[in-house]
Amino acid sequence: MDNKKIQEERMKRYFIQATKKILKGEGLKAVNVRTIAKEAGYSYATLYNYFKDIKDLVFECVKDFQSECKEIVDLEAKGTQRGVSRIKKISSSFMKYFVQYPGIFELFYLEKTYDLGHKKPTINLIYSFLDSLCEQDWNYCLDKKIFSESEIEIKKEALRNVTVGVLLFYLNRYNPPKYDEFIKLTERQINYVFK
Repeated sequence: MDNKKIQEERMKRYFIQATKKILKGEGLKAVNVRTIAKEAGYSYATLYNYFKDIKDLVFECVKDFQSECKEIVDLEAKGTQRGVSRIKKISSSFMKYFVQYPGIFELFYLEKTYDLGHKKPTINLIYSFLDSLCEQDWNYCLDKKIFSESEIEIKKEALRNVTVGVLLFYLNRYNPPKYDEFIKLTERQINYVFK
C-alpha cells in the first residue's frame, strides 16, 4: 500500500472513531459534520474528502460496531458445542453487548430508517446481523438434519424478535428491573425458541 492510501485510511479511521464515540455517548441525534470534525480534530470540510456524506460514515460505523460485537461474541462462544448450544450462546452474548452499549442498540434498532438515509445496505446489515453471527451453526443444524430449512427460517425470525424485544424492554427499564433477572429472562426466551 502506498503512502497516499495509508494516509487516506488513517484519516478515514479518525473520522470513524470520532463518530463511533459520539454514537456511543450521545446517539445519532448528536452526529453532524461539525461535532464529528471537532471530535476528530479536523475541519468539517475535510470529512467530505473521505466520505460522501454523514450516512456513508454512519454505515462504516455500523460495520465497525458489528465487527466489535462479533469479536466479543466469538470469544464468549469459543468452545461451545456447535449447533443449538452455540446459537443460544451467541444470542445471549449478542444481547449482553447491547446492554453494555445502549447507544449502539438505539442506532441499530430504534432509529428511523430515514435517519439512516434509506441506505438499504445499512438496514439489511442491521436486520440480518444476528443471523450472520449464527450462520455457521444454522448451517450445521441443517446439515445434521436437526431442523429443516423452513424450521430454521421460523426460528431465525423468532430469535431476532425475542432478542430485540427483550432488549427493548430492559434498556427502557420496563422489564425486568434487575440485570440478573434480565439474564434469566433472556435464557428462558431463547430456550423457548428452540423447544
